[in-house]
Amino acid sequence: MRNTKDRVTIYQVAQKAHVSLATVSRVINKKGNVTEETRERVENAIKDLGYKPSGLAQALATNKTTNIGLIIPSANYVYISNILNGITEVTKEKGFTLTVFTTSHSREEALQTLEKVIVTHVDGAIVFDDELSEEDVINLNSYSVPTIVINKNLQGEKTASISLSYGRLLASLIEEHYQRNDRPMTFLHVHDGGRLLAHCEHIFCETHARLNRPYQIVNVDDSYKRTYYDFLERFKETKDGYFIAYRDSIAAAVENAATDSGLEVPNSVEVLSLVGTKYANIVRPMLTSFEIDLQEVGRRAMYMLIDLINETLYDKSYSFEARLITRDSTLH
Repeated sequence: MRNTKDRVTIYQVAQKAHVSLATVSRVINKKGNVTEETRERVENAIKDLGYKPSGLAQALATNKTTNIGLIIPSANYVYISNILNGITEVTKEKGFTLTVFTTSHSREEALQTLEKVIVTHVDGAIVFDDELSEEDVINLNSYSVPTIVINKNLQGEKTASISLSYGRLLASLIEEHYQRNDRPMTFLHVHDGGRLLAHCEHIFCETHARLNRPYQIVNVDDSYKRTYYDFLERFKETKDGYFIAYRDSIAAAVENAATDSGLEVPNSVEVLSLVGTKYANIVRPMLTSFEIDLQEVGRRAMYMLIDLINETLYDKSYSFEARLITRDSTLH
């Protein structure tokens, strides 16, 4: 027993409506001169036959694929997923489709991914990848691909950007911390953590130097399990401190290792997560964190890209400022 329908073709529509293929194409794509009587006849034929226009055929006729390319390092992290959710929300709302290209921490792979975006002939692109340089984005633009860049400050005829600002808030937090006590601060460095983490680490070091305060940089793996066991060992000797982690899972590893070592959070050990997500509220004690509505970042990027494609985007830069959400893992 057959449960599938034979696919109706444009040829059958033309035959039923007694018109040419070109006339059917003009009606479907709303282009060219077609009389009202002919248009109605073609639309009735489409309705009667249940014809579904080919997206590829429409793209060839209109030179618009309504396809957006997104370059991201990975969708495994919650904060990346939040940006992705915001983008997909708007693509659905506005009738676009989204092709996601993921890269690892590899310059070569990022360039290969960029080449894939170019040959896919997308209408526009959103780039959130630290391995791609300003020159790479300019190269993408040379193929007439309007581009929104997240976490880089870059503008041009076909380029706009969204900045994520954590630095000013971090410097202010460090200054206020030392106004209250002398508890030493430690920044947790993750290899290949990206431009955002590198910028925050630079601000951390610069602020301590300006205040003439000692500090530590500790290398950690981008893994909850390994960081947890590393800090169980560390807390055999270290009994206090203020630890700044890249994201919630690393911060939670430090917090749990401190608690399991018999140390009090936040009275002995304080922990801050730079890129806070919903998981900051799940762990106990709840994590103090810097937060930006990353889903809104994704939405804003997509709205800006649509305006850029339509040549109606006049303000080509937008900044999101992080805010401090004080919870139970720090004293203030």
